[in-house]
Amino acid sequence: MQNIILNVEGMSCGHCVKSVEGAIAEIGAEAKVDLNAKNVSVSFDESKVTVEAIKEAIEEQGYDVV
Repeated sequence: MQNIILNVEGMSCGHCVKSVEGAIAEIGAEAKVDLNAKNVSVSFDESKVTVEAIKEAIEEQGYDVV
């Protein structure tokens, strides 16, 4: 398993957390959003999910990965 932390702009509430964590779960990874730190910690199997796919899943929810 690979672990990464992505800085994400635009998250501010519980809905944001559910939206991002749900989108990442749909592509087969696990995410933990930290609203205070404005980041998302993601655990994933690099043979099944790419970092690019994770970023796209977050951005499709309307947030910016920086």
